Amino acid sequence: MPVAVQPPFQTTPAYSRTFIPQLWSGKLNVKFYLTTVFGEIANTAYEGEIKGMGDNIVINNIPSISISDYTIGQNLNYQVPVPNTIELNIDKAKYFGVNVSDVLEYQAKPNLMSMFTDDASKQMAIAIDRLILLEEYNNGAAANKGNTAGVISGTIVLGSDTVPVDLSTAPTKILDVILGMASVLDEQNVPDTDRWIVIDPATRLRLMQSPLQQAYLTGDDKSILRNGKLGMIDRFTIYLSNQLPKAAAGFNPDGSANGAAVKRRVLIAGHQSALTFAAQITKTESLQNPNDFGQLVRGLNVFGKKMLKPESWVIALVDK
Repeated sequence: MPVAVQPPFQTTPAYSRTFIPQLWSGKLNVKFYLTTVFGEIANTAYEGEIKGMGDNIVINNIPSISISDYTIGQNLNYQVPVPNTIELNIDKAKYFGVNVSDVLEYQAKPNLMSMFTDDASKQMAIAIDRLILLEEYNNGAAANKGNTAGVISGTIVLGSDTVPVDLSTAPTKILDVILGMASVLDEQNVPDTDRWIVIDPATRLRLMQSPLQQAYLTGDDKSILRNGKLGMIDRFTIYLSNQLPKAAAGFNPDGSANGAAVKRRVLIAGHQSALTFAAQITKTESLQNPNDFGQLVRGLNVFGKKMLKPESWVIALVDK
């Protein structure tokens, strides 16, 4: 007689007892970045070697060197650059745990490992995407948001909680917002390359209905399934996300109700220099299940983030 199976165990597909920690860790790290938006918009230049929570990565800022006028025969003044560092704290962690039954004694199948690592990395990415976007969306420079945005002009309309940009007024309105966000970065002397913008599905619909339409949106049929990449507009690589926070008078940043009836949508744009991110699958291990015949497989991911250049980060608030 077959052995009875207690939920939530399933006999199809069969689980396997085979476990290689190094393989799991490597596959999770690779697939983790392939399934994220933040893996595309943040830089990982300072990731280095992370051993656990509490680690610090010290980042040296490049000092600004003064330029002076010169006349023949004058005495030269020499500037002493002042050291300036920022610490990236690895102060956050998330984990996964899988219960693998020994009763279902089948040999490992190649797609079984992919199934576990795919789902673990995808769920990890979703959780961290949500956290980063929620905590960092409003940390750009003061001149990079609102209805008087622009560090030089102060005339670029990007919306506010009380007066968001109404995208329904004209088909070109969404293009006006995107071009305005690009202009804000231009006024901050942000490089043209490595710029990105993250939009939600409703804004994408407006964009596809605009005069720009599909002709200028390029991309392959696989990339959007993995990292949300849509194409490019005015030096921005466009990414799609369902996890952008909502903001409104009386609403919490995550969109949860707090006494108001109207939500706004947040669009985020910037340059890869703005936000740095570091993560590491520091531990993957297998333990004997003390309560059943089988193994407990678990993994720990520690990470940290830091806004390095708020002048390279811009938000727009648009009406629902």
